Amino acid sequence: MNGAVDEVGVGGTGGVLVLAATPIGDTADAPPRLLAELTGADVVAAEDTRRLQRLADRLGIRITARVVSYFEGNEAARTDELAEQLRQGRRVVLVTDAGMPSVSDPGYRLVRAAIDDDVRVTAVPGPSAVLTALAVSGLPVDRFSFEGFAPRKAGERARRLAEVADDPRTSVWFEAPHRLTDFLTEAAAQLGGDREAAVCRELTKTYEEVRRGPLAQLVAWAADGVRGEVTVVIAGATAVAVDEAAAVAEVAARVAAGERTKPAVAAVAEATGIAKNTLYEAVLADRRPTTDGK
Repeated sequence: MNGAVDEVGVGGTGGVLVLAATPIGDTADAPPRLLAELTGADVVAAEDTRRLQRLADRLGIRITARVVSYFEGNEAARTDELAEQLRQGRRVVLVTDAGMPSVSDPGYRLVRAAIDDDVRVTAVPGPSAVLTALAVSGLPVDRFSFEGFAPRKAGERARRLAEVADDPRTSVWFEAPHRLTDFLTEAAAQLGGDREAAVCRELTKTYEEVRRGPLAQLVAWAADGVRGEVTVVIAGATAVAVDEAAAVAEVAARVAAGERTKPAVAAVAEATGIAKNTLYEAVLADRRPTTDGK
């Protein structure tokens, strides 16, 4: 193996699995370690071997390692073969068409097999459509969830979107361009047409485009058709401001109608999200006479 690979501290006699991130668009984003790993590997497992060769040509490198395909259709069967290579002390580099392996791409099975065999697993950090879309979306990024591709069937898609309707985290989705309108339409139905979102298209490529706005507005934009690889970022649910005075008044109305105080407080607290003890104290305070005796 070449010196550049040894410098990252992953030498030795045991096998090593390297998850290597590849550019999501602009080849210039390829980290130097990617070139070192591709030229220093014993085996390169690629989601598409032809795309790997085109990438190598653009990077100006020659891959001398054994190159095998590793994609959704053969992932289960080929994992055992690659795991055996790792057990024999080989350095296996895994790449997908774009971004980080195992993130909505093949890789999880092989990582799990390597860990079970006590084989070292490391990664070449690099481009990620998920993080890039988050960064340019203009939406909160302090907490987020990655939801992958939405289900193709309408009913399943609706259920998945309903699951995140009350989630305060920003969510990131992959979607095929020909299904984007259906996805945004369902998202607007489940989350509300005024929910802020961003559609990120062709990230880091020549025709990169980011459309930001309420879901209803994005539905209208997408109706004319969208091309290219798409990542959708949707804002999380915002906390609804609770009017404590209105909640106290509701309890008072229930009590006046004959309901006991504690059950009334419990019911209103559950409906409004106010802590039961907090609401109970507010109700008692409302009943106390004011300092001027009125």
